[in-house]
Formats: sequence, C-alpha cells, structure tokens
Amino acid sequence: MRILIVPLIYFVFFFGSVHSANAQLSGIVVDAQDQYPLEYASVAIYGRSNNKLIAGVVTDKDGVFSITNLKAGDYYLEASFLGYQKHSIPSIVFAGNGNSQDFGVLPLQLGRGSNLNEVTITTEKQAVFHKIDRQVFDTKKYQSTVGGNAMDVVKNLPSVSMDGLGTIRVRGSEGFTVLINGKPTQGTVSTILAQLPANALERVELITAPSAKYDPEGKGGILNIITKKGAVNGTFTQVNLRGGMPSIEGYDAKVASKRYGVDATLNKRTAQWNLSAGASYQRNDIAGRREGALFIVNMPENKTTFLPSDGERSFDEVTYNGRFSVAYTPNEANEFSMGFFAGKRTKERLADIVYYDNHAIPLVGAAERQYTFAYYNHNLRIRKGDFALGSFDYAHTFENTSKITTAFLYEYTFLGGPTENDNLGYPNNATIYQKEFNTNDNPLYGARFTIDYQWKPFSFGLLETGYQYRDLDHNGTFIYERDEVQVPEFSSAVS
Repeated sequence: MRILIVPLIYFVFFFGSVHSANAQLSGIVVDAQDQYPLEYASVAIYGRSNNKLIAGVVTDKDGVFSITNLKAGDYYLEASFLGYQKHSIPSIVFAGNGNSQDFGVLPLQLGRGSNLNEVTITTEKQAVFHKIDRQVFDTKKYQSTVGGNAMDVVKNLPSVSMDGLGTIRVRGSEGFTVLINGKPTQGTVSTILAQLPANALERVELITAPSAKYDPEGKGGILNIITKKGAVNGTFTQVNLRGGMPSIEGYDAKVASKRYGVDATLNKRTAQWNLSAGASYQRNDIAGRREGALFIVNMPENKTTFLPSDGERSFDEVTYNGRFSVAYTPNEANEFSMGFFAGKRTKERLADIVYYDNHAIPLVGAAERQYTFAYYNHNLRIRKGDFALGSFDYAHTFENTSKITTAFLYEYTFLGGPTENDNLGYPNNATIYQKEFNTNDNPLYGARFTIDYQWKPFSFGLLETGYQYRDLDHNGTFIYERDEVQVPEFSSAVS
C-alpha cells in the first residue's frame, strides 16, 4: 500500500500544477513623441465579458510593467497617464497554457484637452537677467523713472553711480561707451542719456565683457540702450504726462522752478512693416542757494583775506526731441531698417552771488582792516547738447543660416555754449568792474560703415568677421573776451 500511494500522490500534484499554470504580461510605457519612459503610468487588465477589473499595476522609473497570475480567459488592456490619451489593446486571449506575452513599447499620445479644459500660467519677468557677456535690465521695473529720461534709469542700475555734478561712472570708471540700439555714438554720455525719454526705453544692457565686434573705446564697459519697437501687429499709442509740485523751498530765486513734461509714442506694425514715431518735451529746474565763507592766507604779504558770500545758484534744464524708425521685412531672408533721432538740450547754471564783506587783515600785528569791499557777481553758464543720429541697416540670412549685416550711421553732436561772468557794484549794480565772456563750441560730425558676417559651422560655436570704416570731424572754437575785447592768450581753436 505504501509503495502504491506515494506515486499516486506525486502524480496528482504534478498534474494539478500543470493544469493551473498562470500567464504573465509585460511591456514598457513611453511618451509617443520623444520615446521617454513614463514612470507611475497605470496599466490595467479587464475581462471582456463583464468589463471587470482583473489586475492593475504602475510602471517603474524605466516605464516597465509586469502583470502575473493571469488565468485562462479573454481580456483587454488599458495603459494611461495624467495628461495623456489612453492606449488600449482590445483583445488578449489566454488558453491556459501559462505562456507569457511581452507587448514591447506602448506609446501614449499627449491629451487633447480631455483632462483639462484650460490652464493659465501667469509669471513676472525678472528685472535683471545675465548672459555670458552682459547684464540685461528691464526698464519697466523702474517705475520711479516714468516721465523722466534715460539718466534716471541708468543711475538706478547696479554698478552705475552718479555724483552731484551729473558725472556717471560704470564700475567706478568714467571711460565707457554708449550704444543706441547697438549703434555707437560719439557724444558725451550725459548729453545722449538726457535726450532719451525713459518711457521710450525697452531695456538697458551693461556689456561687461565685449567681444572683438565692439570698439575698444570703453574701458569701463558698454551701455547699450534698446528703445521700444512694436511687438505685435496693430497700432499702439502711448502718451505720458509729467508734473512737479511747487518747490518746498524757493531759495529766493528770481524765477520759480518749473518741472513738467510730455512724451508720446505711435507705433504701427504689420506682417512686413514696423513704423514708430515719437516726441518728447521735458523741463526740469533745480533751485539752489550758495552760502560760503572763504579765507586766504598770504604769508609773503602778511595778510588774511576774507570773502563771505551769499546768493542764488540754480539750474534750468530744457530738453525736447523727436524720433522715427521704420523696418521692412519682405521675407524671412531679408530685413531693412532705418532710424532717425534728433534732440536739443539746454542747461543753464545761474550763480548770482553777493560778496558782501570782503576784507583783509594782517597776519601779525594789529587786527585793523586793510580794506572793505562788496560786489555782485553774475555768472551764467549755458551748456547745449544738440544731437542728431541717422542710420540705415540691411541684414540677409542665407539658407545655411549664415548671416551678413551692413549698417551705415551718421551723427551730429553740438557740445558747448557760452559763459558770461560780470562783476558789478553792490548794492548799485549799475557800476561795472569787469565783464567776461567766453564760448566753448565743440561740434562733432561722424560717419560709420560696418559689415559683419556670421557663420555657424559647428554646434558649439560661432565664427564672425567684419569690417568698419569711420570718419570723425571734431572741431572746437574757444574765444575769451574781457570787457568786449578778445584776449588772444586765452582764446584757441582745435581742428
């Protein structure tokens, strides 16, 4: 009995194991577009007869799934992931022989709005972002400069400082170059920046590591001023008004300070044309007063001279300008653009000072006054900054993505202005002790032509070559007159 029972039990067990062997399914779920494995995608098996869920799993980090212990039957499979369309295998039949099936790659297509009707993402552009050779500042983030000029924007930038006399320094140096829309200018920094309304600026680029493409004139770096252009098709109009409250302290100025301004921009953009025009007027006065006490020690003459003073020292500044630009893009390969910008700026510094108790006393000995003298000094310095800039550009992109760019630029800048200095009697100003007058006219005429060729034969770099022609004419006339008579020793001309 024992010998017969053991084989019988063994035979029954073996038969049962073979008859109940289960099947296994496997595969990989990926993104249909870039074939990237989808981790945590859902894979489910349903019975076809009753749509009942039989088993379900999620994919691993490689997108792989495996379903085991499936009995004989008729099934269908669904693979899904959030934001994607389902992938179905409508019929899977197992006859109960325990075979495994590998379905390989199951691609999922991105959804077409079935999961989410709408997604709105709102973000705010950074005020500054960095590139390999420059820092770029978004001027719209400097709301305090609305109604002002480009100097109000630039002086608030990091690495830029401005002293009480209006001298601008970049990283501690005055030797830097100013570009307008990537084009160089020869005028003084303060003249150029004061002519540009802050509302016309799109961004300011501080180029700290310029390539060989730029002129090596700015040892402190390069400021590139980018003006606004139309971004979308249509017509755009912007008008800004500026007004200043009356001065808290008038400083007994002869004329009250005035602060107001207006600027307007009109832009029209179509598929091929982009036209922009604008104009601005700014009046920005600063009232001030000087109170001083100067004394000079002269040991050889054994005296100390005292010069106490008091009087008005104010600034009146008027700026107005106009700008126009047009760009024409007939096709993707060619682009033409032309721009013109002109402005006038006048800054008057008035110093009407009374030296009311000038006297001298001996250094050693009695302290009696050697003399007492009072006079009135009228000093008016006028500085002008007329500015005109015209440019024409053409760019062509070849089929191999290489690009050639040509640009012509003409610039006129008038710097200088007269200074008058009158020493009159006090309190009777009708008495004339001395009258001085000098001019400081320093006009500049400049023309440039550049041509650049860019080629990108490699994925990791860019080859660029170019040529530049420059012609500058910077003359100056300096005439000094005393009592309406020219003094040759103090007069000169530069050419």
